[in-house]
Amino acid sequence: MQIPTITLRDGLSLPAVGFGTSGLKGPAGIETIDTAIANGYRLIDTAYNYENEGTVGQAVKRSGIARSQLLLSSKLPGRHHKYKQAITAIQESLYRAGLDYYDLYLIHWPNPKRGEYVEAWQALLDAKRFGLVRAVGVSNFLPEHLEKLQQQTGELPEINQIELHPLFSQPELQKYDQDHEIVTEAWSPLGGVGMGLSQPIRELPLVKRLGEKYGKNGGQIILRWEHQLGALPLPLSHDPRRQAQNLDIFDFSLTDDEMQEIINLDQDNARVSQQDPQTHEEL
Repeated sequence: MQIPTITLRDGLSLPAVGFGTSGLKGPAGIETIDTAIANGYRLIDTAYNYENEGTVGQAVKRSGIARSQLLLSSKLPGRHHKYKQAITAIQESLYRAGLDYYDLYLIHWPNPKRGEYVEAWQALLDAKRFGLVRAVGVSNFLPEHLEKLQQQTGELPEINQIELHPLFSQPELQKYDQDHEIVTEAWSPLGGVGMGLSQPIRELPLVKRLGEKYGKNGGQIILRWEHQLGALPLPLSHDPRRQAQNLDIFDFSLTDDEMQEIINLDQDNARVSQQDPQTHEEL
């Protein structure tokens, strides 16, 4: 299966769909990640606070795939935004995973009430210069946070990983990212638990109707919608069959009207969000 790529501003190419690993730990987590790699995933996303960087590292070693063929991403926790702590945390991330470098490293949350994210961003920029990481970005940053990074360091992130699904499409933030050559990654691209919905997003009537039209399941319709928005989704599945299906989204296209219909689901449901970067503090 040929997966298209998305090229970051500094030239690093990423597959157009990656694999999320939140909650995957221990032997079962290793098996799930290995199955994902066998199914064709080459971008694996983790975080310091997922407490599974070691699991990801072990899965990579057992996969039989050369390290150079995989792209591994992790994230800096909020409690280590001070410069020296951030550098040490990045090194610790590498030790946990048994890696010499990460392909991507992101600030997990801006934590604006603490006001230390510019210091953390400078640490990531230096970590890139030190060779600890190949590309750097952020997660859950709003335009005002991104503008402050540029004002105080002169450099914008290459990636902004945000919550993105049909009930929370964040068009203004997506446009800001596109206008500033920032790739938008989508966490929870198929929706998640605790959203107060009576049915999963993939089972909403519109999504099911489009699935019947194109011969796809609801998850594939949503991931294709995100791909056509220009975002890079990071679905997570324990099911090998579903993992493969989540990559099988490049043989059809939604029409402009269908894209807009899915966007309108957001308006109809008053933007069901799981967390707010302005109020949520990530430790």
